[in-house]
Order: sequence, then structure tokens, then C-alpha cells
Amino acid sequence: MGGDVVLPEEAAVVVVGGGVVGCSLAYHLALLGCGDVLLLERKRLTCGTTWHAAGLMTSLRATPLLSDFAAYTLKLCGEVLPKETGMQTGLHRRGSLALALTQERWHELRRLASMAKTTGAEAEVLTSAKACLQKAPIFNGEGIVGGLFLPGDGQADPANVAMAFAKGAKLRGAAVREGVTVLDVKKKNGRVCGVETDCGFVKTPAVAICAGLWSRELGRRAGATVPLMACEHFYIVTEPSDDFPKDMPTVRVPDECAYYKEDAGKLLIGAFEPNAKPWDETARADFCFDQLPEDMEQFAPVLEKALRRAPALEKAGIGTFFNGPESFTADGRMVLGEAPSAAGLFVAAGMNSQGIQLSGGVGKALAEWILGGEPPRDLWEIDIRRFSGFENNRAYLRARVKETPGLLYADHFPFRQMETARGIRRTPLHEILRARGACFGEQSGWERANWFLPKSEKGRGEDARYRYSWGRQNWFAHSAAEHLAIRKHAGIMDFSTFGKLRVRGADAVNLLQKACANDVDVAPGKTVYAQMLNARGGVESDATVARIAEDDFVYITGAACLARDYSRLRRLMPECAQCEIFDATSGEACVAIAGPLSRELLAKISSDDFSAAAFPFGAHREVETGMARARAHRVSYAGELGWELHIRADFAAYLLETVLAAAEDAGGVLLAGMHALDSCRLEKGFRHFGHDLSDEDHILEAGLGFAVKTEKREGMYGAFVGRDAVLRKREEGLTRRLLQFQLEDGGPLLFHHEPILRDGEVCGYITSGGYGHFLGAAVGMGYVRCEREESASDILRSSFAIEIAGEIFKARASARGFYDPDGSRMRA
Repeated sequence: MGGDVVLPEEAAVVVVGGGVVGCSLAYHLALLGCGDVLLLERKRLTCGTTWHAAGLMTSLRATPLLSDFAAYTLKLCGEVLPKETGMQTGLHRRGSLALALTQERWHELRRLASMAKTTGAEAEVLTSAKACLQKAPIFNGEGIVGGLFLPGDGQADPANVAMAFAKGAKLRGAAVREGVTVLDVKKKNGRVCGVETDCGFVKTPAVAICAGLWSRELGRRAGATVPLMACEHFYIVTEPSDDFPKDMPTVRVPDECAYYKEDAGKLLIGAFEPNAKPWDETARADFCFDQLPEDMEQFAPVLEKALRRAPALEKAGIGTFFNGPESFTADGRMVLGEAPSAAGLFVAAGMNSQGIQLSGGVGKALAEWILGGEPPRDLWEIDIRRFSGFENNRAYLRARVKETPGLLYADHFPFRQMETARGIRRTPLHEILRARGACFGEQSGWERANWFLPKSEKGRGEDARYRYSWGRQNWFAHSAAEHLAIRKHAGIMDFSTFGKLRVRGADAVNLLQKACANDVDVAPGKTVYAQMLNARGGVESDATVARIAEDDFVYITGAACLARDYSRLRRLMPECAQCEIFDATSGEACVAIAGPLSRELLAKISSDDFSAAAFPFGAHREVETGMARARAHRVSYAGELGWELHIRADFAAYLLETVLAAAEDAGGVLLAGMHALDSCRLEKGFRHFGHDLSDEDHILEAGLGFAVKTEKREGMYGAFVGRDAVLRKREEGLTRRLLQFQLEDGGPLLFHHEPILRDGEVCGYITSGGYGHFLGAAVGMGYVRCEREESASDILRSSFAIEIAGEIFKARASARGFYDPDGSRMRA
């Protein structure tokens, strides 16, 4: 149809892709008052993945954000869309049942049920096979430990859901055009200016790529990283049988990689197998309501278990064997938001087989982002800016997406690491650490030492790899030793993967004063803890800023935040600015030393003066380290006396060897990994961006008012972003506060999303948790709802507890870290 369709000359927003996500986005844009929306579909609406989706709907996902998306979508499909459009979405709320066949899975389901108390989802814990089979009597109860029943869940007709969104959009003035292929997204001066199609050019300041499995290629042409690839997704549909109850809930048996859904007297059995089959979307550019070839060999292991689990299947013949493509991402999470490469270029893709159930929330969130100019809430876990760029590589994706579909039904253990496509980004210290027993985890492609296997364990035949559990994993004791070394002696860590942005030029200070809430206009040789805020006062970035010279700064941030922070700084910088920003991460390594012996250790390798008087906390300067020179920063994320030694990458291995040699006769000093660093910062009450801090969390609610200088001297670019919001919040008072918690019982573990109870009522959830090895109990932090007139001391008079997998544990609460609350050890 290319060339036959008449398009408008311009549009406020062009949505590319007519699947359920694109239709939802068009609907929500129009709902918010943007009637000048143009949706372009290369073939027919729903013809890619949407039409063959299973249509499973749920009210509870793995995180509060996704649970909100899912619950909102259920409401739209059940109440709003039918009323507005007159179209039925086919939603039947029969509930869903997840079955646990192992104790580990059973623990996970009970944790999920606890989290449901913070999201509003109704959840019923079933404690026996008998109770489970009462909900789904056609199943074999062998091996069932327990289950989780969600009565509000159900199933819908995927095509009808998408068509209802499309109709709702058109009723509000949006235009939908089928048979139009978008060839390219045009940009000018770093901004989107239009789209080129096979039916002509459309001028627009905003484009949203919602093209499903074709999103990666269109994004690549537009300069955006959309790391997804299609995999073959299988399900079978039986012949009709009276054995399948008409009111049967959706049943998931994740330990057997299968889900079951009754529909019109038939039973659909689908799978998320651990070793998926990637599919090259470029092989079928004309794909439209098509299927892929059958592959019974791939599906057979799941089917064999299904025949044992649901014996009625043996009497029902297979009516349909379906194989269709679905897109999966590099980390199993969707890709959403404005691409850092171009203003006005948005993406919503890579739904990882959850597109129908999350479509409403996804469309609403992205529409609000497009029209509001910034994320409407904390979307970091699915934000496109989390990617570094290398993930777009096809060979990498082909290796990685073999793993990601199976992760939907794998045990969602804490600290679980990806196993495929590893070893791509390594620091200059990698081989030294590996030789000394490092077990590496992955962050933004970087291999990072998370913990170390002691030599004594190697002699017993142990190896440095994870053995996962919801309890104390195999590395727990090793990380505890590293943690205690940091507290009592010293720990040596590789910080090379932390992002380092160099901001240089005559206007560098003006840019950073505009971007940061703290005052970074300090003397060269000083380091400042600083946050970038949004207009609501929410935290956009958490960093340290070191002033190297009058016109030279280093902005140090988390590895995953580099693209996000770089993009934000670039967009705050006027075109006429005399300033440059560049990524210096790979060119500069960092060896960190933390602990009471760190000063003594540095004295062994340097003649420089590291005394408190000569080298105060927050200072940095060039020092000699053996036969090399490094830039030493006196800061500590572990909450101890310590320094970070930043050095050119080509000298890094020598520096670490020198430090390790000096540590040999300094008793108790150990190499330490990221797990030990995390448990130390939790004891100290230090925040972690993406968990304890987000763009949804006001900086005053986060307890970081000390890092906000509303009266600082403004640079030539004006007051810092978020200043007015800070002043308003100070006047209005806080409605939530970030508190620290320590369990009274030393046995249980905290991770995240555990409900916090204040005087017996749920008031929030744990944002991050771990084990405080020095304190001897689990510690965590989380936001607690409060009244505006309540002070921190008022709140702390309450009794607090944490719910873990259905059990209630008493907890101490504090507005400061439990370890060294006055910071005297760091400043010693």
C-alpha cells in the first residue's frame, strides 16, 4: 500500500507501530488532550505479536511499578474501554494460580504475597496441594508445596484490547493509518524533526517507536539503543473437551516452565523454556498475521511435563501448534522512555511477553513523559537510558536472548546474574582479581568482582560461582569476612566501573551549578556530594563532583547511570556554552581502600602526607603511589576512613599489585567485592540510586537536605533545577520520610519490597536491604508515610516491623544510619 495512503503534513506526535502498546500510547496521548496524534502501522493493526498473544492479565508483577501498570490495564479493559468505545476486550476475571513445586519457589510466592499488601493487589496464599487443586481440579497434585491465588486476575482478547485502544484514540481525534512503513526518523540539531515514510514525509517534534520486534532496527537508524531481539514463542491449543472447567483460573507452573489457560472449552499450554530460539526479524520483512514453523523438539520437554501435570491432556487431541515471534530484551525488562541520543525520540518496546497485561500502564506513562517533558514517576527499572550502547550488537543479543525468555519463570533469586554473553567489558584489574578468587557479577556489561573465594575454600574443591537461594547463599560468609575486614582493618576494591564524566571549559561551573542542588563552586581539590533534581524536587542523579581545576570537573556516578547523567547534563547545557562533556570511564581506573588501616596502608606505598590535617575528608589531590601517580579522593561509600585512587588505565594493574604487596604484612586486609560494599553502605545508611533514590523521591523526603544549598551563588544559567520545589516542600512539610531499619532477630534476610508496618499498619516497603555483618542483623531502608506536622522523632516513637514471606519481624527504626551515625570514622 506504500504511496497510496494520504498522510497529514505534520503531527504533534507520531507513533510508529499498531500493536497493543502503540495503540495504548495513541489512546493516552489523546486522552491527555493531544488530539494531533498520528499512528502509523506498516501492515495491519495487531499483525505482529499482539494478535497471537495469550492475553493473560494479572494484578501483581515482580515490582510495585509493574504491578501498578498491570492493575491499571485491568481496570481499563474491564471498565473504561468498553464504556468509552462500546468494544468488549474479552476480559474474564477468573483469577490466576501459581503453583510452587520447591521450597525456594514457595518462599518466593509468599514474598510476592507480602509485597501485594503494598500494591493493593488481592492475594491468597494456599498452603497445601489440596487447597490448590480446589481452584484447579484437573491438575495432578504431585510435588505441589503451595500456591498463590490472585482472584482479580484473568484473560482478555489481545486483538480486541488493541482495537479498543485504537478506537478510543480515534474518538478523541487521533489519526490511524495502516499500510505505511516508516523508513527513518529525521533529526536536526539533536532533536527529532520528522519521519520519512514510503508515503512521504511528516513533520513532527516527537516520535515514539512502538514497533515491537522491528524497534531495534528503526531505533538503530535513528541513533537509539533498543536492545531487543525476537524469539520463537510456543504454545499448543487442544481440541475442545468437557474435562476443562469453564471457570478455571489461569494456572502457572513456573518450575515446569508452563502456563495453562482455558478458552472456549479448549486448553492452551504455553512455555517459557530456559534455552530459547532467537528469530531474525529481517528474514521476514513482510510478516503479517503469520506463524513460524513448528518445532516440537523444542517444545517436547515442556509438553511431557504438562501431560503429567494435567492428565486430561492425554484424552484431548492437539488442535493447534503455534509458534510466533515475541521480542525479548538484553536484561529481560522492557525499553521505555526518551532516547538519550535525540530529544523527542521515544521508545516503548521489548515487552518480554508481557505487552498485553502491561499495555495500559506503559501507554499512560510514556504519554505523560512525552507531554510533560520528564518521566511522570520512577521508571528507572525500565528506562531506556540504563543501556550503554554496546547492547545493540546483534551477536550479543542473539547470545543473550536465548536466556531471557526462561527468566520469566526461573526462580527470581536475589543477586541472580545473567549467564550468557558475559566477559565483554573488563576493567584493567580483571585478571588480577580473577586469579585471587573473584566471583564476577555484571553491571552495564562490566564484569565486577562481587565477592572473593578464599584460598582455603579453593583447596576444598569450591569454585567462585553463585549457588542461589532465598536464604544465605554460598558466598554469605566470604562477603561477611570482607565486610568485617573493612570495618576492623581495611578492604581493597575495584571501583573502575563507576561512571566518570569529565566536564571542562569556562562554563563548566555554570552548568554544574545549574544541574546540581549542592554548591559545586568550590576550590580546586575539593569533592562535593551532589544530586541533580527535576522540577518536582525528585532525585535524577546521585554523584560526587570533584573540581580538578577552575575549568575542569569530574562527575562520578553509578555505572548504570552514565548515559542518563550524560544526557541530562547535555540537555541542560546551552548551545552557546563554552563547555564540553565526555565519558572518561574507560580511560581511568580506580582502586579504593577503605577501613581504619587505610592510612597506614597508603603510607607503605607513598611518601605523601595522608594525615587528617593534611588530607581532610572531601579533599583530593595528586599523590605518588609506588612508581606511579594517582589522584587520591578522600571519600568513602563504605562509611569508613578511606581513599579512592584514580589512575590512568595503563597504570592500574601496577597500582593494584603495589597495594596488594603492601597489604601482605598488614594483618586482616582483604580484597572486597561489591556485596561487601553494599552491606557496609546499608549499615551506614548511605542511599543507592535506583533503589533508595529516584526521580519520584523528593530530596528532602530522602533525608538529603544537607546536600541542598538554596542560597548558593547562581551561575550564569540561573537557579538550580528543582530549587522552587525544595522551597515549597520545606514550607508544606513532608508526607513520607526515608528511614533505616534493623531487624531485632538476626536470622531473617532483607532484600527489597518487604512491607514496613508502623503500629501494625502497612506504611511503605523496603527499598533496599542486606545483612549488616557488623551489626549482626539484616538492615534496610524505606519510605514511611507520615503526616506533614510529624517530625522524625514523632515517627520514631511508633513501633515498627517488617513482613518477610508472610512472617512479621520486629525492627528498630532510625532517621540515621545505625553504624557510625555521626560519621566520625570517615573523618578520622
